[in-house]
Amino acid sequence: MAPSEVIITPVSGKADRKAFIDLAYRLNASEPCWVPPLRMDAEELITPGKNPFFGHADVQLFLARRAGAVVGRISAHIDHLAIAMDASQGMGPGTGNWGMLEAEDEPVAQALIGRAEDWLRTKGMTRVLAPLSMSIWEEPGQLIKGFDQAPTVMMGHQPERYRHYIEALGYQTAKTLNTYDLDILNEFPPLIQRIIQSGEKNAKIRIRNVDKSKFDAEAALILDILNDAWSDNWGFVPFSDAEIKYAGKKFKPIVREDLIMIAEYEGEPVAFMMTLPDLNEVIKPMGGKLFPFNWAKLLLWLRKPKVHTMRVPLMGVRKRLQSSRMASQLAFMMIEYIRRNAIREYDAKRGEIGWILEDNQGMNAIAEAINSTVNKSYVIYDKPL
Repeated sequence: MAPSEVIITPVSGKADRKAFIDLAYRLNASEPCWVPPLRMDAEELITPGKNPFFGHADVQLFLARRAGAVVGRISAHIDHLAIAMDASQGMGPGTGNWGMLEAEDEPVAQALIGRAEDWLRTKGMTRVLAPLSMSIWEEPGQLIKGFDQAPTVMMGHQPERYRHYIEALGYQTAKTLNTYDLDILNEFPPLIQRIIQSGEKNAKIRIRNVDKSKFDAEAALILDILNDAWSDNWGFVPFSDAEIKYAGKKFKPIVREDLIMIAEYEGEPVAFMMTLPDLNEVIKPMGGKLFPFNWAKLLLWLRKPKVHTMRVPLMGVRKRLQSSRMASQLAFMMIEYIRRNAIREYDAKRGEIGWILEDNQGMNAIAEAINSTVNKSYVIYDKPL
């Protein structure tokens, strides 16, 4: 065996899982914009029984070694909820995925991607969409713009070289996902302010905070709107019941009632907007570790978060309203109310909206109308197997 040969093996056992996790911290240690996830979260992501994604997906993790040293990693997975979707929505029958790529160099990356592709073929897959780490609802895509900015909560950050490694293997762009940067200290343009004021005069419209004392009911309501609003979108995959419960438990500590709005029209909830304080700001200096002292810092922050940035990861309007003026009016009203609260209560200075599909004309138009600009772009690639 040549010393430079790359050996790929399936992850097996606790030591391999630890090596899989540790590698990301080592390879990204000198990357100033990378945010080390809490190790407990990194472990949870790849552990069956902890991450409900495993309940509807086949997953295989791989490690690359050279001369006995771990030099790369990748996940390969088949999401059975995704392959049950119509092919016109991006996923569909025969579509597998890989993600969580970390590699010391291009030969390692090529070997890992090749092994993930081989595994998908053995499972009957004929096409791959990647990278996804691991669900499309987690960290989708390879960063291609915005390398000089740290990611916000629930967004990824990959070295630019990975893009070249992937494209050299024949992968083509399937979709580009954009995030928008918004200076929330500036008021919106006069036209948008008039639209908001008009909505405030409309007795049929009510914009309200979520009620955290009714957390489960409010979460179910938001999910109902989300499923209706997003069901025809490219890449949409429904949440399982286990994922709904998991997400509720995971994000409840950073949910703030005045940062999540529900819009009602004639008494019916028809739209929502979810905004989260950027948790990455507080965990970035922790290096992935909560102990011995970081847990106390995190608990103190959670009591009253003060952040520079807010992220809007999700919003939705019921399909029957999506082509109407009412849809944009409700969106502008929710954004404005959250903007005011973010400044007043959390000292926020900017917002990040997205991700938004590059061809989602309605959402892109709303983002541009409030003078936000694209600050990051991620690509999901496509390749026949």
